[in-house]
Amino acid sequence: MKINKVILWTLLLLLVENAIVPWIIPPEWADRLLPHFAFLMTLFVSGFAGRHRAFLFGLGFGLLQDLLFYGHLIGPYGFGMGLLGYAAGLAAERRAFTLPFFIWIVVFGGGLLDTVVYLIYKLFRLTDLPYSFVFYWQIAPTTLLQLLIALLMYVPVRRYLVKPSLSSGEDNSE
Repeated sequence: MKINKVILWTLLLLLVENAIVPWIIPPEWADRLLPHFAFLMTLFVSGFAGRHRAFLFGLGFGLLQDLLFYGHLIGPYGFGMGLLGYAAGLAAERRAFTLPFFIWIVVFGGGLLDTVVYLIYKLFRLTDLPYSFVFYWQIAPTTLLQLLIALLMYVPVRRYLVKPSLSSGEDNSE
């Protein structure tokens, strides 16, 4: 797997997520729709590179997101993305990583990531909003947006990440 290039692509996606996406999303929806491109790439890494790489990938990019963009508390996204990357990689090892399975992973993992972040914020009393409101206001719209983006990214990212067959003669030792 070309993990070094995947890291560079994910850094670029983080820039796009925080520099371009706010201009595209209407201001009244800006608090509701969080695309989490780095988390989607973590799910791709979990399916095509294994649970350990996905854990480290999710932990690293989650902590980067916590440090750069969410200053309330350092660690919720790092913990959530690392944990869910590992869990998705574990599930991908036990089952074929097909499109329907990936859709299930994106929907379940996306909702669970925002739920984990909400619960950590609730634990440290950074929010007093009820879960039903947060689910309706942020988790459900974000999960649907992540699903749409993941479906658009699936074929190009899969072609890039899946190793070509041995008959092609290419070296994949990167």
